[in-house]
Amino acid sequence: MFTGLVQDVGAVLKIEKGQDSSRVQIQTQLANELNVGDSISVNGVCLTAVTVAGDSFTADVMIQTLKLSNLGHLQEGNKVNAELAARLDTRLGGHIVQGHVDGVGHVVSNEPGEKWHEFVISVPGNLKKYIVNQGSICVDGVSLTVGQINDETNQMTLWLIPETLAKTTLGEKLAGDQVNLEVDVLAKYVERLVLAQQSQNSSQKGTN
Repeated sequence: MFTGLVQDVGAVLKIEKGQDSSRVQIQTQLANELNVGDSISVNGVCLTAVTVAGDSFTADVMIQTLKLSNLGHLQEGNKVNAELAARLDTRLGGHIVQGHVDGVGHVVSNEPGEKWHEFVISVPGNLKKYIVNQGSICVDGVSLTVGQINDETNQMTLWLIPETLAKTTLGEKLAGDQVNLEVDVLAKYVERLVLAQQSQNSSQKGTN
């Protein structure tokens, strides 16, 4: 589990592509806190360190992850947001982030303002139902608060404060760039519970 509070901006050192997976090597100052088998979030995707050496680690990225996230489009030299797994003996901050990306959004605009950036993302239609104004969402591994969700345009507006701009890659995103999205897991649990209850009620009516 993660919190969406990025701890370091790392860099992609090497990518080895296979038929159904890729192995990526990431340089990050967090590597000295990693052991083989530990989880680490890279652009919001939970990866497992398979080797750790010096200031870098490698991880295998399966084909499903490549399809559902922007990791399949990474190139050597790209910057990535990195976060170690959360500890339960410290303040968690952010919100509950699983590292299980739900889909990919596209940056519509990223405009600087007087104090913060207005960050607009086009959201896949199947995900917008889980997004609410002032709710939590994870974008490329960054825990953010939704400013506004527009159901007609499928666009979400966020506000990036100076701290976020300084410590993540989001300030460098341009129109058209892909970003990983993970919606609040609580919304998905509520949906499943409601649907299960509706199905049970329907079955009971059918037997009466």
